[in-house]
Amino acid sequence: MTSPTLRLLLVGSTGVVGQEVLRLALADARVQQVVALTRRPLPPHPKLQNPVVDFSALPTEAPWWAVDAVICTLGTTIKVAGSKAAFAAIDRDLAVRVATQARAAGATRLALNSSLGASLTGNFYLKTKAEAEQGIRALGYATYVIVRPSLIDAKRSESRLGEEFGLVAMGLFKPLIPARYRAVKPEAIARALLEGVLAGQPGEQVIESERLQG
Repeated sequence: MTSPTLRLLLVGSTGVVGQEVLRLALADARVQQVVALTRRPLPPHPKLQNPVVDFSALPTEAPWWAVDAVICTLGTTIKVAGSKAAFAAIDRDLAVRVATQARAAGATRLALNSSLGASLTGNFYLKTKAEAEQGIRALGYATYVIVRPSLIDAKRSESRLGEEFGLVAMGLFKPLIPARYRAVKPEAIARALLEGVLAGQPGEQVIESERLQG
């Protein structure tokens, strides 16, 4: 089911995982074009279409919604977003809105970067991630890939003290930590997301964090 002319819509391309998805997709011969929605322009590339948008007022009739697949790597923290409501507006509501628009325009494959432990009975963060998964699930994508990484092992532009502390602790005690809970490299997550939509396996596929270990 691999398509040699797959058009891919990417949201979250400026984050640590999204940057890796963008890099891999632009270098992959199986991807014809990447449509990356951003607030600020990205460096140009022959395969890149880069609509600069206001995510609070996304157009509904734009021709670039017509893609084969979507990869969503949107993600923030409550601290960075400023409130629980603002966090949910990005990690859940925006993710579902983008998926809805692309599905209406004909997309049949979607991969979502979620979180280890996503659950409707979890804390606010994990519940919000699970609600995003559930909201997109209801849209009826023929291929739906959910990747649930543990802590992401990457340097970020903004400080995330809890994540940084966790990474230090994991480095010290890595041999004692089960694979499921070890930190994951952004490239491993990006590859799982990209390969998931390129393979086009019918149905839902959940990739837990232990499968992302090198």
